[in-house]
Amino acid sequence: MKRKKIVCLLLSGLLTMGLVSGCGSSSSDEGGDAKNETKTEDTKKDDAAKEEASGDKITLRMAWWGSQTRHDATNKVIEMYEEQNPNVDIEAEFYDFDSYFTKLDTLVAAEDPWDIIQMGGNFPKYENSIEYLDSYIEDGTIDVSDTTDAFLKTTQNNNGDQVGISVGTNTYGIAYDPAMFEEAGVPEPTDDWTWDEWKDACLKITEELGVYGSSKMDNFIAGVTQRVSQAEKDANFFNMEGTGLAWDDPEPIADYFAMIQELTEAGAYPDAGAIKEIKDIENDYLVTGDAAMTWVASNQINSIVNAAGREIKVAPVPRMEKDGAYGMIVQSSQMLCVSKTSEYKQEAAKFINYFVNDIEANKVLNGERGVPIMTEVRETVKAQADDSSKMIYDFVDKIGNFPVENSNVISPEPKTEIEDYDKLLIEKVQYGEMTPEEAADDLLEFAKGKF
Repeated sequence: MKRKKIVCLLLSGLLTMGLVSGCGSSSSDEGGDAKNETKTEDTKKDDAAKEEASGDKITLRMAWWGSQTRHDATNKVIEMYEEQNPNVDIEAEFYDFDSYFTKLDTLVAAEDPWDIIQMGGNFPKYENSIEYLDSYIEDGTIDVSDTTDAFLKTTQNNNGDQVGISVGTNTYGIAYDPAMFEEAGVPEPTDDWTWDEWKDACLKITEELGVYGSSKMDNFIAGVTQRVSQAEKDANFFNMEGTGLAWDDPEPIADYFAMIQELTEAGAYPDAGAIKEIKDIENDYLVTGDAAMTWVASNQINSIVNAAGREIKVAPVPRMEKDGAYGMIVQSSQMLCVSKTSEYKQEAAKFINYFVNDIEANKVLNGERGVPIMTEVRETVKAQADDSSKMIYDFVDKIGNFPVENSNVISPEPKTEIEDYDKLLIEKVQYGEMTPEEAADDLLEFAKGKF
Protein backbone atom coordinates (compact mmCIF):
# COMPACT_ATOMS: atom_id res chain seq x y z
CA MET A 1 0.00 0.00 0.00
CA LYS A 2 1.39 3.38 -0.93
CA ARG A 3 2.02 5.85 1.80
CA LYS A 4 -0.59 8.59 2.08
CA LYS A 5 0.40 12.17 1.44
CA ILE A 6 -1.21 14.12 4.29
CA VAL A 7 -1.01 17.85 4.73
CA CYS A 8 -1.76 19.26 8.17
CA LEU A 9 -1.55 23.03 8.20
CA LEU A 10 -2.28 25.89 10.54
CA LEU A 11 -2.54 29.11 8.58
CA SER A 12 -1.22 32.38 9.89
CA GLY A 13 -2.98 34.59 7.34
CA LEU A 14 -4.52 34.95 3.93
CA LEU A 15 -2.43 35.04 0.79
CA THR A 16 -2.46 38.42 -0.90
CA MET A 17 -3.95 38.02 -4.33
CA GLY A 18 -4.20 40.48 -7.24
CA LEU A 19 -7.04 40.25 -9.70
CA VAL A 20 -6.15 41.49 -13.17
CA SER A 21 -8.81 42.20 -15.75
CA GLY A 22 -8.26 43.06 -19.39
CA CYS A 23 -9.45 46.37 -20.82
CA GLY A 24 -9.76 48.10 -24.15
CA SER A 25 -10.94 45.04 -26.13
CA SER A 26 -13.56 45.46 -28.80
CA SER A 27 -16.83 43.58 -28.58
CA SER A 28 -15.74 41.29 -31.40
CA ASP A 29 -12.51 40.48 -29.59
CA GLU A 30 -14.44 39.72 -26.41
CA GLY A 31 -16.71 37.41 -28.34
CA GLY A 32 -13.75 35.58 -29.80
CA ASP A 33 -12.09 35.23 -26.41
CA ALA A 34 -15.32 33.85 -24.93
CA LYS A 35 -15.53 31.19 -27.65
CA ASN A 36 -11.93 30.16 -27.09
CA GLU A 37 -12.50 30.04 -23.34
CA THR A 38 -15.59 27.85 -23.81
CA LYS A 39 -13.74 25.54 -26.11
CA THR A 40 -10.90 25.22 -23.63
CA GLU A 41 -13.32 24.41 -20.81
CA ASP A 42 -15.13 21.84 -22.98
CA THR A 43 -11.79 20.28 -23.86
CA LYS A 44 -10.92 20.02 -20.18
CA LYS A 45 -14.21 18.29 -19.47
CA ASP A 46 -13.71 15.88 -22.37
CA ASP A 47 -10.18 15.08 -21.22
CA ALA A 48 -11.37 14.49 -17.66
CA ALA A 49 -14.16 12.19 -18.86
CA LYS A 50 -11.71 10.22 -21.00
CA GLU A 51 -9.32 9.82 -18.07
CA GLU A 52 -12.11 8.58 -15.82
CA ALA A 53 -13.33 6.14 -18.46
CA SER A 54 -9.87 4.88 -19.44
CA GLY A 55 -8.71 4.12 -15.92
CA ASP A 56 -5.85 6.61 -16.10
CA LYS A 57 -4.67 7.96 -12.76
CA ILE A 58 -7.01 10.61 -11.35
CA THR A 59 -6.06 12.88 -8.47
CA LEU A 60 -8.78 14.29 -6.24
CA ARG A 61 -8.17 16.80 -3.50
CA MET A 62 -10.23 16.57 -0.31
CA ALA A 63 -10.13 18.51 2.94
CA TRP A 64 -11.96 18.62 6.26
CA TRP A 65 -11.71 20.01 9.78
CA GLY A 66 -12.10 18.18 13.07
CA SER A 67 -10.47 16.17 15.84
CA GLN A 68 -7.65 13.64 15.58
CA THR A 69 -10.25 10.86 15.76
CA ARG A 70 -11.86 12.24 12.59
CA HIS A 71 -8.53 12.64 10.82
CA ASP A 72 -7.49 9.04 11.48
CA ALA A 73 -10.83 7.54 10.45
CA THR A 74 -11.17 9.62 7.28
CA ASN A 75 -7.63 8.82 6.18
CA LYS A 76 -8.33 5.10 6.65
CA VAL A 77 -11.49 5.30 4.53
CA ILE A 78 -9.59 7.14 1.81
CA GLU A 79 -7.02 4.32 1.77
CA MET A 80 -9.82 1.74 1.54
CA TYR A 81 -11.37 3.58 -1.41
CA GLU A 82 -8.02 3.85 -3.20
CA GLU A 83 -7.44 0.12 -2.80
CA GLN A 84 -10.77 -0.56 -4.50
CA ASN A 85 -10.18 2.15 -7.11
CA PRO A 86 -6.46 2.00 -7.99
CA ASN A 87 -6.81 4.71 -10.65
CA VAL A 88 -7.82 7.25 -7.96
CA ASP A 89 -5.39 9.11 -5.73
CA ILE A 90 -6.96 11.32 -3.05
CA GLU A 91 -4.73 14.04 -1.62
CA ALA A 92 -6.00 14.79 1.88
CA GLU A 93 -5.65 17.97 3.91
CA PHE A 94 -7.02 18.53 7.41
CA TYR A 95 -7.18 21.61 9.60
CA ASP A 96 -8.64 23.07 12.73
CA PHE A 97 -11.98 24.81 12.08
CA ASP A 98 -10.75 28.39 11.67
CA SER A 99 -7.76 27.47 9.51
CA TYR A 100 -9.97 25.31 7.29
CA PHE A 101 -12.18 28.22 6.28
CA THR A 102 -9.24 30.59 5.99
CA LYS A 103 -7.73 28.17 3.46
CA LEU A 104 -11.04 27.61 1.70
CA ASP A 105 -11.54 31.36 1.32
CA THR A 106 -8.12 31.60 -0.30
CA LEU A 107 -8.86 28.75 -2.70
CA VAL A 108 -12.29 30.11 -3.61
CA ALA A 109 -10.73 33.49 -4.39
CA ALA A 110 -8.32 31.67 -6.72
CA GLU A 111 -11.23 29.67 -8.20
CA ASP A 112 -9.43 26.47 -7.22
CA PRO A 113 -11.17 24.85 -4.20
CA TRP A 114 -10.68 21.20 -3.31
CA ASP A 115 -12.58 18.66 -5.46
CA ILE A 116 -14.39 17.31 -2.38
CA ILE A 117 -15.30 19.92 0.21
CA GLN A 118 -16.55 19.36 3.74
CA MET A 119 -19.15 22.03 4.43
CA GLY A 120 -21.42 23.06 7.28
CA GLY A 121 -24.41 25.34 7.72
CA ASN A 122 -22.51 28.31 6.29
CA PHE A 123 -22.66 26.79 2.80
CA PRO A 124 -24.57 29.75 1.25
CA LYS A 125 -21.36 31.78 1.43
CA TYR A 126 -19.65 29.21 -0.83
CA GLU A 127 -22.61 28.06 -2.92
CA ASN A 128 -21.32 29.66 -6.14
CA SER A 129 -18.32 27.33 -5.91
CA ILE A 130 -20.37 24.17 -5.30
CA GLU A 131 -21.75 21.75 -7.90
CA TYR A 132 -25.34 20.72 -7.17
CA LEU A 133 -25.69 16.95 -6.84
CA ASP A 134 -29.21 16.50 -8.22
CA SER A 135 -28.03 15.10 -11.56
CA TYR A 136 -25.66 12.65 -9.82
CA ILE A 137 -28.57 11.41 -7.72
CA GLU A 138 -30.82 11.12 -10.77
CA ASP A 139 -28.29 9.04 -12.73
CA GLY A 140 -27.55 6.77 -9.74
CA THR A 141 -23.96 7.88 -9.12
CA ILE A 142 -25.07 8.81 -5.60
CA ASP A 143 -27.56 6.29 -4.20
CA VAL A 144 -30.11 7.85 -1.85
CA SER A 145 -32.59 4.98 -1.85
CA ASP A 146 -31.83 4.13 1.79
CA THR A 147 -32.60 7.55 3.24
CA THR A 148 -35.56 9.90 3.36
CA ASP A 149 -36.52 13.24 1.87
CA ALA A 150 -36.32 14.75 5.34
CA PHE A 151 -32.64 13.82 5.65
CA LEU A 152 -31.89 15.03 2.12
CA LYS A 153 -33.56 18.37 2.83
CA THR A 154 -31.06 19.07 5.61
CA THR A 155 -28.47 19.77 2.89
CA GLN A 156 -30.66 21.52 0.32
CA ASN A 157 -30.95 25.24 -0.25
CA ASN A 158 -34.26 27.11 -0.10
CA ASN A 159 -34.82 26.31 -3.80
CA GLY A 160 -34.55 22.58 -3.15
CA ASP A 161 -31.16 22.17 -4.89
CA GLN A 162 -29.04 19.38 -3.41
CA VAL A 163 -25.95 21.28 -2.31
CA GLY A 164 -24.29 18.25 -0.69
CA ILE A 165 -24.95 14.94 1.03
CA SER A 166 -25.07 14.91 4.82
CA VAL A 167 -22.35 12.80 6.42
CA GLY A 168 -24.16 12.85 9.75
CA THR A 169 -27.00 14.47 11.62
CA ASN A 170 -26.13 16.48 14.65
CA THR A 171 -27.37 18.69 17.44
CA TYR A 172 -25.90 20.52 20.43
CA GLY A 173 -25.81 19.91 24.14
CA ILE A 174 -23.95 20.50 27.39
CA ALA A 175 -21.36 17.86 28.28
CA TYR A 176 -20.75 17.61 32.02
CA ASP A 177 -18.88 15.68 34.68
CA PRO A 178 -21.43 14.06 37.04
CA ALA A 179 -18.77 13.43 39.70
CA MET A 180 -18.03 17.16 39.88
CA PHE A 181 -21.73 17.95 40.22
CA GLU A 182 -22.04 15.44 43.06
CA GLU A 183 -18.92 16.72 44.82
CA ALA A 184 -20.20 20.30 44.61
CA GLY A 185 -23.67 19.28 45.81
CA VAL A 186 -25.32 20.41 42.57
CA PRO A 187 -28.22 18.40 41.04
CA GLU A 188 -27.50 16.99 37.59
CA PRO A 189 -29.23 18.73 34.67
CA THR A 190 -32.72 17.70 33.61
CA ASP A 191 -34.12 17.69 30.09
CA ASP A 192 -35.97 20.93 30.78
CA TRP A 193 -33.39 22.79 32.86
CA THR A 194 -33.15 26.56 32.45
CA TRP A 195 -30.37 29.08 31.89
CA ASP A 196 -30.87 30.30 35.45
CA GLU A 197 -30.20 26.76 36.68
CA TRP A 198 -27.13 26.54 34.46
CA LYS A 199 -25.80 29.82 35.83
CA ASP A 200 -26.46 28.78 39.45
CA ALA A 201 -24.70 25.45 38.82
CA CYS A 202 -21.65 27.28 37.39
CA LEU A 203 -21.43 29.59 40.40
CA LYS A 204 -21.87 26.81 42.97
CA ILE A 205 -19.29 24.52 41.32
CA THR A 206 -16.72 27.31 41.23
CA GLU A 207 -17.40 28.19 44.85
CA GLU A 208 -17.09 24.58 46.05
CA LEU A 209 -14.40 23.15 43.74
CA GLY A 210 -12.35 26.14 42.59
CA VAL A 211 -12.74 25.29 38.88
CA TYR A 212 -14.73 26.89 36.08
CA GLY A 213 -18.40 26.02 36.23
CA SER A 214 -18.34 25.87 32.45
CA SER A 215 -15.70 25.83 29.76
CA LYS A 216 -16.35 27.90 26.62
CA MET A 217 -19.83 28.05 25.15
CA ASP A 218 -20.84 28.65 21.55
CA ASN A 219 -22.05 32.12 22.46
CA PHE A 220 -23.53 32.89 19.06
CA ILE A 221 -25.80 29.83 19.03
CA ALA A 222 -26.57 29.83 22.74
CA GLY A 223 -26.82 33.60 23.13
CA VAL A 224 -28.22 34.72 19.80
CA THR A 225 -29.73 32.29 17.28
CA GLN A 226 -31.12 29.68 19.67
CA ARG A 227 -31.92 32.24 22.34
CA VAL A 228 -34.09 34.24 19.95
CA SER A 229 -36.00 31.06 19.12
CA GLN A 230 -36.39 30.35 22.83
CA ALA A 231 -37.59 33.88 23.54
CA GLU A 232 -40.50 33.52 21.14
CA LYS A 233 -41.90 30.36 19.57
CA ASP A 234 -41.04 29.95 15.88
CA ALA A 235 -38.87 33.09 15.97
CA ASN A 236 -35.55 33.20 14.11
CA PHE A 237 -32.62 35.60 14.17
CA PHE A 238 -32.13 35.34 10.38
CA ASN A 239 -35.08 35.25 8.02
CA MET A 240 -35.79 32.10 6.00
CA GLU A 241 -34.76 33.74 2.74
CA GLY A 242 -31.28 34.53 4.07
CA THR A 243 -31.73 38.17 3.09
CA GLY A 244 -31.78 39.83 6.50
CA LEU A 245 -32.81 39.60 10.13
CA ALA A 246 -36.15 38.38 11.40
CA TRP A 247 -35.55 39.74 14.92
CA ASP A 248 -34.95 43.21 16.37
CA ASP A 249 -35.42 42.92 20.15
CA PRO A 250 -32.05 43.23 21.98
CA GLU A 251 -33.38 42.21 25.43
CA PRO A 252 -32.86 38.41 25.35
CA ILE A 253 -29.41 38.85 23.81
CA ALA A 254 -28.47 41.45 26.42
CA ASP A 255 -29.61 39.07 29.17
CA TYR A 256 -27.22 36.42 27.85
CA PHE A 257 -24.33 38.90 27.67
CA ALA A 258 -25.06 39.88 31.27
CA MET A 259 -25.01 36.26 32.40
CA ILE A 260 -21.61 35.63 30.79
CA GLN A 261 -20.30 38.85 32.35
CA GLU A 262 -21.48 37.79 35.82
CA LEU A 263 -19.92 34.33 35.50
CA THR A 264 -16.63 35.70 34.19
CA GLU A 265 -16.34 38.17 37.07
CA ALA A 266 -17.02 35.31 39.53
CA GLY A 267 -14.32 33.12 37.95
CA ALA A 268 -16.96 30.61 36.91
CA TYR A 269 -16.44 31.14 33.17
CA PRO A 270 -13.11 31.64 31.31
CA ASP A 271 -12.25 35.10 30.07
CA ALA A 272 -11.21 35.74 26.48
CA GLY A 273 -7.53 34.99 27.16
CA ALA A 274 -8.31 31.63 28.77
CA ILE A 275 -10.68 30.70 25.94
CA LYS A 276 -7.94 31.34 23.38
CA GLU A 277 -5.92 28.59 25.10
CA ILE A 278 -8.53 26.02 24.04
CA LYS A 279 -7.32 24.82 20.63
CA ASP A 280 -9.33 21.61 20.28
CA ILE A 281 -11.42 19.07 22.16
CA GLU A 282 -8.38 17.40 23.68
CA ASN A 283 -7.50 20.46 25.79
CA ASP A 284 -10.99 21.72 26.54
CA TYR A 285 -11.25 22.63 30.22
CA LEU A 286 -13.83 19.89 30.83
CA VAL A 287 -11.39 17.31 29.44
CA THR A 288 -8.51 18.60 31.58
CA GLY A 289 -10.65 18.68 34.72
CA ASP A 290 -10.58 22.49 34.98
CA ALA A 291 -14.32 22.87 34.30
CA ALA A 292 -17.44 20.87 35.08
CA MET A 293 -19.29 21.58 31.82
CA THR A 294 -18.73 22.56 28.21
CA TRP A 295 -20.68 23.18 25.02
CA VAL A 296 -20.60 20.14 22.74
CA ALA A 297 -21.88 19.13 19.33
CA SER A 298 -23.38 15.65 19.53
CA ASN A 299 -20.90 14.26 17.01
CA GLN A 300 -18.08 15.35 19.36
CA ILE A 301 -19.38 13.38 22.36
CA ASN A 302 -17.33 10.29 21.56
CA SER A 303 -14.13 12.34 21.17
CA ILE A 304 -14.65 14.33 24.35
CA VAL A 305 -15.45 11.23 26.43
CA ASN A 306 -12.39 9.39 25.10
CA ALA A 307 -10.17 12.43 25.65
CA ALA A 308 -11.44 12.91 29.22
CA GLY A 309 -10.96 9.25 30.16
CA ARG A 310 -13.73 9.41 32.79
CA GLU A 311 -17.51 9.43 32.94
CA ILE A 312 -19.01 12.32 31.00
CA LYS A 313 -22.71 12.82 30.43
CA VAL A 314 -24.59 15.15 28.08
CA ALA A 315 -27.69 17.24 28.70
CA PRO A 316 -29.87 19.36 26.41
CA VAL A 317 -29.00 23.02 26.06
CA PRO A 318 -30.86 24.99 28.76
CA ARG A 319 -34.11 26.81 27.98
CA MET A 320 -35.23 30.26 29.01
CA GLU A 321 -38.31 28.74 30.66
CA LYS A 322 -38.92 25.13 31.70
CA ASP A 323 -42.05 24.87 29.59
CA GLY A 324 -40.70 27.15 26.87
CA ALA A 325 -39.45 26.47 23.37
CA TYR A 326 -36.21 24.53 22.99
CA GLY A 327 -35.26 26.65 20.01
CA MET A 328 -33.18 24.12 18.08
CA ILE A 329 -33.66 20.97 16.03
CA VAL A 330 -31.56 18.09 14.75
CA GLN A 331 -29.76 19.14 11.59
CA SER A 332 -26.95 18.08 9.31
CA SER A 333 -23.60 18.28 11.07
CA GLN A 334 -21.48 18.40 7.94
CA MET A 335 -21.94 17.49 4.32
CA LEU A 336 -19.64 16.56 1.48
CA CYS A 337 -19.85 18.71 -1.63
CA VAL A 338 -18.28 18.67 -5.08
CA SER A 339 -16.40 21.72 -6.34
CA LYS A 340 -17.90 23.38 -9.39
CA THR A 341 -14.38 23.77 -10.84
CA SER A 342 -13.33 20.14 -10.30
CA GLU A 343 -12.12 18.39 -13.43
CA TYR A 344 -13.41 15.09 -12.03
CA LYS A 345 -16.89 15.81 -10.70
CA GLN A 346 -18.21 12.33 -11.51
CA GLU A 347 -15.35 10.66 -9.64
CA ALA A 348 -15.79 13.04 -6.71
CA ALA A 349 -19.49 12.14 -6.59
CA LYS A 350 -18.58 8.44 -6.64
CA PHE A 351 -16.39 8.90 -3.59
CA ILE A 352 -19.17 10.73 -1.75
CA ASN A 353 -21.49 7.83 -2.54
CA TYR A 354 -18.93 5.43 -1.07
CA PHE A 355 -18.46 7.61 1.98
CA VAL A 356 -22.16 7.67 2.90
CA ASN A 357 -23.26 4.20 1.74
CA ASP A 358 -20.42 1.71 2.17
CA ILE A 359 -20.93 -0.40 5.29
CA GLU A 360 -17.25 -1.23 5.92
CA ALA A 361 -16.22 2.39 5.45
CA ASN A 362 -18.82 3.52 7.96
CA LYS A 363 -17.68 0.94 10.49
CA VAL A 364 -14.41 2.87 10.42
CA LEU A 365 -16.03 6.33 10.41
CA ASN A 366 -18.20 5.13 13.32
CA GLY A 367 -20.65 8.03 13.14
CA GLU A 368 -18.01 10.49 14.37
CA ARG A 369 -19.40 13.31 12.20
CA GLY A 370 -22.93 12.61 13.40
CA VAL A 371 -25.68 10.03 13.15
CA PRO A 372 -25.62 8.62 9.56
CA ILE A 373 -28.57 9.35 7.25
CA MET A 374 -28.60 5.94 5.51
CA THR A 375 -30.77 3.42 7.39
CA GLU A 376 -28.58 0.33 7.01
CA VAL A 377 -25.43 2.27 7.79
CA ARG A 378 -27.06 3.85 10.83
CA GLU A 379 -28.20 0.50 12.23
CA THR A 380 -24.78 -1.08 11.59
CA VAL A 381 -22.88 1.71 13.31
CA LYS A 382 -25.27 1.81 16.24
CA ALA A 383 -24.88 -1.96 16.75
CA GLN A 384 -21.09 -1.64 17.10
CA ALA A 385 -21.22 1.49 19.23
CA ASP A 386 -19.49 1.67 22.59
CA ASP A 387 -21.18 3.38 25.49
CA SER A 388 -20.01 6.88 24.53
CA SER A 389 -21.13 6.39 20.92
CA LYS A 390 -24.50 5.01 22.01
CA MET A 391 -24.85 8.20 24.02
CA ILE A 392 -24.75 10.10 20.73
CA TYR A 393 -27.62 8.10 19.25
CA ASP A 394 -29.68 8.32 22.42
CA PHE A 395 -29.09 12.06 22.70
CA VAL A 396 -29.93 12.80 19.06
CA ASP A 397 -33.06 10.64 19.37
CA LYS A 398 -34.05 12.57 22.50
CA ILE A 399 -33.66 15.98 20.86
CA GLY A 400 -35.32 14.68 17.71
CA ASN A 401 -38.43 13.91 19.77
CA PHE A 402 -38.68 17.40 21.25
CA PRO A 403 -41.55 19.44 19.74
CA VAL A 404 -40.41 20.73 16.35
CA GLU A 405 -40.19 24.48 16.02
CA ASN A 406 -39.82 26.51 12.86
CA SER A 407 -36.06 26.87 13.24
CA ASN A 408 -33.95 28.19 10.37
CA VAL A 409 -30.96 25.90 9.80
CA ILE A 410 -29.53 27.76 6.79
CA SER A 411 -26.93 30.39 7.60
CA PRO A 412 -26.82 33.42 5.26
CA GLU A 413 -23.50 34.59 3.87
CA PRO A 414 -22.87 37.36 6.47
CA LYS A 415 -23.33 34.88 9.34
CA THR A 416 -19.62 34.25 9.89
CA GLU A 417 -18.82 37.96 10.04
CA ILE A 418 -21.73 38.56 12.43
CA GLU A 419 -20.63 35.64 14.60
CA ASP A 420 -17.07 37.01 14.74
CA TYR A 421 -18.44 40.39 15.79
CA ASP A 422 -20.49 38.70 18.51
CA LYS A 423 -17.27 37.12 19.84
CA LEU A 424 -15.65 40.56 19.95
CA LEU A 425 -18.62 42.01 21.82
CA ILE A 426 -18.55 39.16 24.35
CA GLU A 427 -14.92 40.01 25.07
CA LYS A 428 -15.74 43.71 25.49
CA VAL A 429 -18.52 42.83 27.92
CA GLN A 430 -16.24 40.44 29.83
CA TYR A 431 -13.60 43.15 30.23
CA GLY A 432 -16.13 45.83 31.18
CA GLU A 433 -15.61 47.88 28.03
CA MET A 434 -19.31 47.74 27.12
CA THR A 435 -22.50 47.07 29.03
CA PRO A 436 -24.56 44.02 28.00
CA GLU A 437 -27.28 46.36 26.73
CA GLU A 438 -24.84 48.35 24.60
CA ALA A 439 -23.39 45.15 23.16
CA ALA A 440 -26.80 43.74 22.25
CA ASP A 441 -27.84 46.96 20.52
CA ASP A 442 -24.49 47.08 18.71
CA LEU A 443 -24.82 43.46 17.53
CA LEU A 444 -28.26 44.03 16.04
CA GLU A 445 -27.18 47.21 14.26
CA PHE A 446 -24.05 45.54 12.91
CA ALA A 447 -26.03 42.50 11.72
CA LYS A 448 -28.65 44.64 9.98
CA GLY A 449 -25.89 46.52 8.18
CA LYS A 450 -24.55 43.31 6.62
CA PHE A 451 -27.57 42.81 4.38
